[in-house]
Amino acid sequence: MRKIYFILFLLTISGIVFGQNERKHVRSGNKLFMEAVRDTMRIDSVKFSNAETEYRKALEKRPEDLKWNYNLADALYKQQKFEDAEGKFSELAEKMEDPLERARANHNLGNTQLMQEKLDESIESYKKALRENPEDIETKYNLAYAQMLKKKQEQQQQNQDQNKDQNKDQNKDQDQDQNDQNKDNQDQNKDQNKDQNKDQQDQNKNQDKQNQDQNKNKDQNKDQQQQQQPQQNKISKQDAEQLLQALQNDERDIQDKVKKAKAAKAKRSRSEKEW
Repeated sequence: MRKIYFILFLLTISGIVFGQNERKHVRSGNKLFMEAVRDTMRIDSVKFSNAETEYRKALEKRPEDLKWNYNLADALYKQQKFEDAEGKFSELAEKMEDPLERARANHNLGNTQLMQEKLDESIESYKKALRENPEDIETKYNLAYAQMLKKKQEQQQQNQDQNKDQNKDQNKDQDQDQNDQNKDNQDQNKDQNKDQNKDQQDQNKNQDKQNQDQNKNKDQNKDQQQQQQPQQNKISKQDAEQLLQALQNDERDIQDKVKKAKAAKAKRSRSEKEW
């Protein structure tokens, strides 16, 4: 549990007489601060804010007063204005001469830094406080707590780095696998296209061969037709001899008929003369 030391330096009557207005503002600020601290059910930011206003009014007249600045830093811390409170406690830790007061300032400085998750800075501030007051239990506890958070943070960072490396390697492997798969697909498509082109070429070659064969057959048929046509018009030697013999036989028959006709005619002529 983090604990902040509050030092409300009340005005005392001494040889030095402070102005009435400064005492009034400090007393008013202390009253508001203590009322807000006693309210354990909630953080009364309004009263802490009013206390801050009163302390600032008092510091307008005496800006170097360490006690009033300390009270102002306490009010800022309780309003969770940690950055402003850190600045004030840091100044006070440098300026205070009493070791216990420096220890309290460094303790509260560590708290403001811890609330801002400035773990390294808070650990260093707690160590400074313990060097001034080694027996302070609250400071020891806060130091151990800050160191535990630091170790946890380092472990988380280490896990994140490991996960990042694993994801990087996994993504690298996935990319490599994807590239290999794409390459395989490309090779497969290339082989497939090559086979298809080869098949197409073979098919075209076969088609060309068929066309050539058809053209060759066509030319052969044409040549045969051209060869057969002269053979049909040409008479063989045997046919010519037979045709010539037939013509001669016909001619002899005709001559015989003519001779017979002439003989018959001559015979009739003689018969007529005898009459």
